Amino acid sequence: MSEIENGLSKNKANYASLSPLSFLERTRKTFPNQIAIEYKDYKLTYQQAGERCEALAELVRNKNYADGSTIAVMLPNIPVMWECHFGIPMATFVLNAINTRLDSLTVQFILEHGESKMFIFDSEYSQIVEKAVENLKNPPLLIEYVDKISGNQRSSFAKKINCLDYETELEKFVGFKFDHVLPTDEWNSIALNYTSGTTGNPKGVVYHHRGAYLNAIGNTLTWDLSMHPKYLWTLPMFHCNGWCFPWTITERAGTHVCLRQPAGELIVEAFQKHNITHLCGAPIVMQMVADYLLQNKISLKSKIKMMTAGAPPPEAVLSKMETCGIEVIHVYGLTEIYGPAVVCAWHPEWSQYDSSEQARLKARQGVVYSVQENMKIIDPETKKEVPKDGISLGEVFIRGNITMKGYLKNKKATDEAFEDGWFHTGDLGVWYDDGYIQLKDRSKDIIISGGENISSIEVEDAIYKHPDVIAVAVVAKEDEKWGETPCAFVELSEGSSIGENELIDHCKSLLAGFKVPRYFNFVDLPKTSTGKIQKFKLREQAKLI
Repeated sequence: MSEIENGLSKNKANYASLSPLSFLERTRKTFPNQIAIEYKDYKLTYQQAGERCEALAELVRNKNYADGSTIAVMLPNIPVMWECHFGIPMATFVLNAINTRLDSLTVQFILEHGESKMFIFDSEYSQIVEKAVENLKNPPLLIEYVDKISGNQRSSFAKKINCLDYETELEKFVGFKFDHVLPTDEWNSIALNYTSGTTGNPKGVVYHHRGAYLNAIGNTLTWDLSMHPKYLWTLPMFHCNGWCFPWTITERAGTHVCLRQPAGELIVEAFQKHNITHLCGAPIVMQMVADYLLQNKISLKSKIKMMTAGAPPPEAVLSKMETCGIEVIHVYGLTEIYGPAVVCAWHPEWSQYDSSEQARLKARQGVVYSVQENMKIIDPETKKEVPKDGISLGEVFIRGNITMKGYLKNKKATDEAFEDGWFHTGDLGVWYDDGYIQLKDRSKDIIISGGENISSIEVEDAIYKHPDVIAVAVVAKEDEKWGETPCAFVELSEGSSIGENELIDHCKSLLAGFKVPRYFNFVDLPKTSTGKIQKFKLREQAKLI
């Protein structure tokens, strides 16, 4: 600070920590009667929802845990999961939302590694929870939530151990006076999210209040999100804290429409019953929705906007969504950067192109969010930026305010990820002359055949163009002659009778010969709860072919 700025220091009048907790405080005061939550026929206003968040904060705080303690939850996309995104950090604790499809050993590792003091779980997951906690040295306090709206009942496990009941405990604190307090430091942790752990144990990614606040705002700016949207929860809230949308939609005083189990039919039913305006999800969710709408000849009453990320969306799927009246925005991110942090920002003149060209452009990942600082693509050998020619392959590096604090209890992995002041994503892509990037693969997913690099994404995109293909994943299979060769796992639409030869001919019409898979396997693809195809399982299957 220069001498002329003496006396211009931070104080309570001119500085407050950035935190998404501010969003609920403002919205419940400004729009107390606006519907915050819809779940089937259950509704809560922002005033009512805020009171439940405060009660949860008092419930957790009453246990006298140290500030910054971890509170784990294992819940589907139901109202209680939303209130945990506010109530737990309001109590100065760190929310650890656990993937509901994990096995008991992984849940056990997460609870132990994160040192969870309390574990709030849905009764549907009681068998997993029982196995996960049985060998813990310091088991957390267990609280079971029973989703009576969906007809669920208290689990036998909860009865056996006389487990606390969420609603019973919450009721004890409803109506308590709660003072809105921001974190003393916006760098304080707000959430702990674990990576997928496809090789070894998952890593704990730590978010701070500042990053959560900024990415929530970034979502609004990126989507040009107006006030009072009706947002359908198809993206799991445990996945990067629902890409920060529990906080984004609350800031917009929107309605969170909860959906316990996403499926094509249920999603479309929610569109119609709740007048949905926005949703998020992986390309496989787009596929489910588009197929259900087209097969049942359903026309949407109004335009719906969908944000997609995860796997790069195939051009064929984007075209289907356009036909259905769903406007897709394509973003890219990782757990380490709070979910979406890169967007395919649309140029008005692109709307003049034909649908195929629009889909091609929209399939690119794009440029950084306004709230992220910078991105570049680096040649892993020369450590220099690759040419912006749309061909030269390199690793995507990102830096800025919506990047994690680091990996919990893993300094080595943190230092490696942040080497040279950039976050190393592990994703490979190309750079275009307009500054937009396009992913070509994870570094581990590139197929090297006869010395040539083959992008599994490029091959998948070609296969997706066949109208009978619902989902596809291409992995490397060892080959004595070529080193590796593409191996395709394909999920077909119901009633399809196409075979390997037809798909080979289809691929030959779109790809260079060496990129055409030598093996086609027709299966139901294994997927995560967020819709990502689990390629690590398919690699194991490919070894047996």
